[in-house]
Amino acid sequence: MQYLEITQKKEYVIVQMNRPKVNAINYQMVQEIRTTFKNLQEDDSVKGAILIGLPGVFSAGLDLIELYEYDEEKMREFFIAFGSMYVELTKFPKPLICAVTGHSPAGGTVIAIAADHRVMAEGEKYSLGLNEVAVNVQISNNLIAGYSLWVGESNAYKFIMAGKLLNNQEALASGLVDEVVPMEEVLPRAEKRMEQYLLADPNILLNTKAKLRRKLWDTIDKNMKESAEEELEEALKVWWSPEVRMKMQMFKAMLAAKKK
Repeated sequence: MQYLEITQKKEYVIVQMNRPKVNAINYQMVQEIRTTFKNLQEDDSVKGAILIGLPGVFSAGLDLIELYEYDEEKMREFFIAFGSMYVELTKFPKPLICAVTGHSPAGGTVIAIAADHRVMAEGEKYSLGLNEVAVNVQISNNLIAGYSLWVGESNAYKFIMAGKLLNNQEALASGLVDEVVPMEEVLPRAEKRMEQYLLADPNILLNTKAKLRRKLWDTIDKNMKESAEEELEEALKVWWSPEVRMKMQMFKAMLAAKKK
């Protein structure tokens, strides 16, 4: 793995996203996450997983600079892989905790909302939320369903329509994260929560998670059967529209300028 580092604990693993500088998500990173969690799901010695970012950033979301250069075939593959990654993380049967070590907009939030528990670092500049509207990316029904599970349908409607990023206190108040602690406490607190989960009988724990997620999983399955292809074509149409390409080019130039 180029972008993931895995640390084996007694009964669980810590998976660190490590793609310099801000864990921006590209096709390769998506595939590494998918492969890793497929292997963890099939490994009976692993009872749970903690997914963590880098100090100051969990994931800055999609790597729009790289994605802008993808051709139509590659972009189609990316959208399919990214949507599949989200579904697979959401359906990961074992306890999954996200240690949100900083900024986590859009794609970073997509990963975080798949978890059972989110611990976020303190810091006024750190935020998370599904701001796809603000960055000209089409949002899927599956993401709306997952977001609504934590913040409620009313808040999800308002936040998504506004392209709102929540600071950590707003995220805590809305239920998008479960704990806000100093940076140095994020991983220890996530490990403590994992250890608490693993005190339960493993079969009871997995069965309970499945029951709690049944409505979400059923919604995802229904969407995959009825509207997945339509949503994919819709997202691609928006992505390749001249208006969005122009905005992406401007956004790309702005990001490049910040790096100088």
